[in-house]
Formats: sequence, structure tokens, C-alpha cells
Amino acid sequence: MLVRLDSRFADFRPAPNLLEGRVILVTGAGDGIGRAIARTCAAHAAIVVLLGRTVEKLERVYDTIRSEGGPEPAIYPMDLSGAMPPDYEALAARVEGELGRLDGLVHNAALLGDLGPIEHYSPEGWQELVQVNVNAPFLLTRALLPLLRRTASGHGRASIVFTSSGVGRRGRAYWGGYSVSKFAIEGLTQVLADELDSVRVNSLNPGPVRTRMRAKAFPAEDPETLITPEEAARAWLWLLDTSDVHGQALDAQVP
Repeated sequence: MLVRLDSRFADFRPAPNLLEGRVILVTGAGDGIGRAIARTCAAHAAIVVLLGRTVEKLERVYDTIRSEGGPEPAIYPMDLSGAMPPDYEALAARVEGELGRLDGLVHNAALLGDLGPIEHYSPEGWQELVQVNVNAPFLLTRALLPLLRRTASGHGRASIVFTSSGVGRRGRAYWGGYSVSKFAIEGLTQVLADELDSVRVNSLNPGPVRTRMRAKAFPAEDPETLITPEEAARAWLWLLDTSDVHGQALDAQVP
């Protein structure tokens, strides 16, 4: 299959120990792109904190990483739709207490929500989507920023990567709360990047990837025409390691 990754990522040849000694937290790590990012980071020697809602999925990712020879990951179950500020503070304390550092934070978890006209959106559905897609990344970043600042890797500044979308950069009819939430993520990325110098902050639009969320949004699409989550994960790995990229809104795939 023709890989359509941007050449920066397609030509990236990371060393096997690229992330050795670093701790990377990935949200939505139980499935899809999040699972692929977690496996890719572990394959390059990172200790990965697997955050997600479903314990069974996280355990399967844990087992896969161990079977592939990666460092032992940490599992942290959290339902972002119901988590409150003290829950994020408890997470930050546990990461610091058990791992002692945090070098990378990947915001990947998101809800697609209902696709349709804004006027048909239920207030409850809108609120849940904003809670998971916007409030949770804000609260998690806020709780972990002190740790990211203190434990910036000797390989370069610590890194935050927000997963964005094409509909978060140009609005499209019927994409509803998902589109709006990704616009908010782009804004959060820009504000944080302007505020921080010891931590790199970027957003990444993966483009069309062979995931269940993509299949839900485009049920008639042939998944074999799309890149896999494992191929897409190279872009996150590049951003987690590259020390001079900051404040950028990147696309994983070529137009």
C-alpha cells in the first residue's frame, strides 16, 4: 500500500532506544491510534502510561507491549467523561510517586459524537463531547505541567502533542461538536505554546487512518485505502523526540 505520510515522518529512522529513560503518557491508549502510539513508544524504549476507560483493553495493550519486549508500562484507568479536577491531581501525584518524571503527554482520547446539524444536537451529547474532548485535555495538562517542567529530558524539552483533525482547522457542515472541540484544541495548543518555553507544544492532524472512529464517520469508505494506526504513529514518535518543533499545527499525511 502506498504510504501517504509526510516525508518528515515517512523518512524518519528512529534508533531502537530513541526514548530510553523517558516516560510518555498516552490517553485513549486502549484502542486505535492511541494503542499504536503506546506500542510505538514502548518499542523505542519508553515507559508508557496507558490511560483509558476500559481496563480490559489497557491490559491487552500492556500484554502486547511486554510480549514485544518493551519496558513494563503502567496502567491508569480513567473515564474522562466523569473525571473531576481531584482525579487529575491524583494521577499526577501517582505518576510522580511511582515513575518520578514525565517527558511526554499525548492527548489522543476523543469522542466523535453525533454527526448532523448543530440544531439537532442534544445538550447532553454536546456537554459529554466537550467534557472528553476539551475539558479533559485542559485538566490533564494543568495537572501534569509542573511534572513536565521539572523532568524535561536531557534529549530535549518535554513534549505535549494534541491530536487534532482537519475539521478542527476548517469547519465542515454536520461535523457538529467534534469539529468545534478540535477548534478548541487548536486554540489550547496555540495558547500553551505561547506561554511555555521549557515544554514543547504542538498539534497533529493524523488525516484518514484505519480506525473504528473513521469507519463510523465514513461507513462507505474502503479501509484498505487508508494508512494503519501503526504507520500514523510514526508522526507522534517524531514529535515526542524532535526538540526544535514548537507551536506548530502539523499534518501527518500529505495533502
